[in-house]
Amino acid sequence: MPKFPEYDACTSILVGKKASVDGSTMIGRNEDCKATWPKHFVVHPHKEYKEKTVFKAQENAFTMELPTVRGKYTATPEWTNKEGLFEEEGINEYGVAMSATESAYSNSYVLGFDPLVEDGISEASVVTVVLPYVKTAREGVKRLGEIVSKYGSSESNGILFSDQEEVWYFEIGSGHQWVAMRIPDDCYAVVSNRLAIQNIDFDDPDNFMWSEDIIDFVRKNHLNNSNNGSFNFREIFGTRNESDLYYNNPRVWYGQRMFNPEIKQDPESYDLPFVRKPSRLISVQDAKDFLASHYQGTPFDPVGKGSHEDKTRYRPISLAKAQESHVLQIRPNLPIEVGGIHWLSMGVAAQSVFVPFFAGIKDTPLEYKIGKLTYEPKSAYWIFKLAGVLLDPHYNTFVDVVGDVQEKLNIYFQQKINEADIKANDLAPQKVSDFVTKISSECAEYAMDSYKHLSYEMISKSTDFSKLNYNTDENL
Repeated sequence: MPKFPEYDACTSILVGKKASVDGSTMIGRNEDCKATWPKHFVVHPHKEYKEKTVFKAQENAFTMELPTVRGKYTATPEWTNKEGLFEEEGINEYGVAMSATESAYSNSYVLGFDPLVEDGISEASVVTVVLPYVKTAREGVKRLGEIVSKYGSSESNGILFSDQEEVWYFEIGSGHQWVAMRIPDDCYAVVSNRLAIQNIDFDDPDNFMWSEDIIDFVRKNHLNNSNNGSFNFREIFGTRNESDLYYNNPRVWYGQRMFNPEIKQDPESYDLPFVRKPSRLISVQDAKDFLASHYQGTPFDPVGKGSHEDKTRYRPISLAKAQESHVLQIRPNLPIEVGGIHWLSMGVAAQSVFVPFFAGIKDTPLEYKIGKLTYEPKSAYWIFKLAGVLLDPHYNTFVDVVGDVQEKLNIYFQQKINEADIKANDLAPQKVSDFVTKISSECAEYAMDSYKHLSYEMISKSTDFSKLNYNTDENL
């Protein structure tokens, strides 16, 4: 997400393969920016260059040389590149998924020793220079780590990686210092806008990675206040402020409440664990529901029945500032063309729907490649966004109508995925991409058509809600 006011920032989820109901790995995130900021959805084809090319950022002076082979990958760039590309997330042809970034904040004391680098790598560039060039999630961590160490970072951020076997979370804690942790296979993590990784085991390189000189950096500058010898990255590099108390911590609390309801915790706690074993296995629908959540079932739901004070106390996970939300699912025992699914919800996840696009697609529908700041009826972003705009002023009247459409679409999507799984097995490899492109487009077309009709219905019914109405029965 572009660095607009820091109160418009993302929420993430990561799920290991043994914590999911079907053995999938999953990473997902809400890309939050501001109420109107359209996104596109594209496929970058595989390309091979005779010579190395140089990437030049548009948001700052960051430049770096790129490899000669660029793998195919999906991406969701901004409607304009004036402030950078912000490709945000995708799945590449090698079966690697990446989502970037979860904005985070480092404490000023650490930054005094290693400040952020104005012309270092930023969110706007990170997917573009990493995802097309890595063949495993671990390679993604390694490549990004080398870039941060060499060029520096202009932001503190969290970055998500996954492949069919592993899920990794990477955090930038200062200009050149970073760590990454493999999410245990039987665990999940939910992350808000705080540095989240806790104790680093430097004797376990299979599950942790880190910048080369981080131990010496922390020791030399006396940054670790632990009295038991641990190296808690969150405590050393992160924050404990009022913004965390009301803005960040409650989102983690609610995610852990969803997947571990038996554990009672304080929503304002600074010490919620980074990873947990869920009390039940997590489905892709659960991951989508988390990203679409807004404290349902608690007094803190902004559209619930709590007091005004409670309803406005905490920042919800799904909110009106969302540009798009996504879950990148990589299913087991399937070729990536079919096994990888880029679930994409344009606009506000609670009001929109996650449409499945198989990783093997050759292209995206035209409607997903258009849309500017002013409403465009043919733009996928605006088709889904319009329904949310119409829902907002009459929420209680239309919320069930929207929910019925979402349920109908989710059933349809699963049927199309089942069809793809069966038929793809009988196709020659060169025909699979054409087939999954067709199936994905059918899902997108059906979703857009359903949301157009949903908007028509809400517009028609809203005509009777004018304050200028006069009911004779009420005035007899």
